[in-house]
Amino acid sequence: MTENLRIPQHARTVLISGASIAGPSLAYWLSRYGYAVTVVEKAPELREGGFAVDFRGDAHRTVLERMGMWEEIHRRQTHMGVQSFVDEAGAEQVSVPAEFMSGDVEIFRGELSKILYERTRNSVEYIFGDSITSLEETADEVRVTFERTAPRSYDLVVGADGLHSHVRRLAFGDESLFLRHLGHYVAGYDVPNDLGLDRTARWLNAPGRGVSVNNYDGDPARAGVSMVFASPELTYDRRDIAAQKRILAEQYAGLGWEVPRLLKGLEETEELYFDAIAQVRMDRWSKGRVVLLGDAGYGATMGGMGTGLAVVCAYVLAGELATQRDHRAAFAGYEAEIREFVMGCQKTAEGAGGFLAPPTEKKIRTRNFTYRMLTSKVMSGILAKLTVKAANNIKLKDYPAQLASVRAAA
Repeated sequence: MTENLRIPQHARTVLISGASIAGPSLAYWLSRYGYAVTVVEKAPELREGGFAVDFRGDAHRTVLERMGMWEEIHRRQTHMGVQSFVDEAGAEQVSVPAEFMSGDVEIFRGELSKILYERTRNSVEYIFGDSITSLEETADEVRVTFERTAPRSYDLVVGADGLHSHVRRLAFGDESLFLRHLGHYVAGYDVPNDLGLDRTARWLNAPGRGVSVNNYDGDPARAGVSMVFASPELTYDRRDIAAQKRILAEQYAGLGWEVPRLLKGLEETEELYFDAIAQVRMDRWSKGRVVLLGDAGYGATMGGMGTGLAVVCAYVLAGELATQRDHRAAFAGYEAEIREFVMGCQKTAEGAGGFLAPPTEKKIRTRNFTYRMLTSKVMSGILAKLTVKAANNIKLKDYPAQLASVRAAA
């Protein structure tokens, strides 16, 4: 198939903002197609830890296998087990099997980022501890300035820098134009593993609030806390951790079970993740020579299989760039190929907050009853189908795996 490839003459250099998952996934494919790729990341080094992310369904697996990563992800997976929902006395109300919450395979975001970096660092330029400050597009290139690096020019720029994308703001406008609040907030931090959990989790719900203690990595000393609560959009400084702690303490005051101890751990933690559950909604994901990938263009905070979505869409974007003569046609092809897939994943994500923090006692009981039924032997097949429906909603083109003669053809 490689003989039919046409590497675009006007798109040989690409700058990607973001070195988490979407950016390095795209860099992997573009470097194989012969592009000179630079990835810039504002963090001083690869980010470790983070939430566990999962892959499910044939589309996710197909792309990961073509990248040669499927087995490696299995070697580094969390092996997470059953997650249980309990009442304020700690009595189990319903348990959910691993495949529902954790998909076919689950891995920490930091571990996945390491795998991608290991596979690209010898063919891709990485610039850590820096970020883009301006984009100026001309007829033939994008002139880019950075906080620290000297200005450069690129044929294309890709924003793969997350839900609060800086590239999106520079190229498309303020995030308030595109970020849709879904009525909930989510937080996460670590505490001592006083419950002795081993790759299991326990969730407590009160109306509009959910809190879990979980252990994904088998470390006997450490557990993670996840909090999800319903709220209209809040005004707060995303850099002010003390203010975020106060919000959480107010939301969870008065709950029983392990919550008082977890709030004590919140006071003591130095690292806290806190953000709205939100979605990016845009009519287009490209503008001129700038294109968005993953959470920057169509992400959801949780529940939308964002990591699998990013990996699959990176494969499509790179493939379209490698098989189209012009970047405008490639961007149009990319958007056409992924539009329905993205919409399906975003629709799935809309219910994440309500599932983890049902608004009333009645809805909590209904949620528990529904999952008690779906996890029964009779209904388990339906549950399996529900968990992969959106993830499989794309027919992947068989883009070439590489272009051996790219330099000769350029």
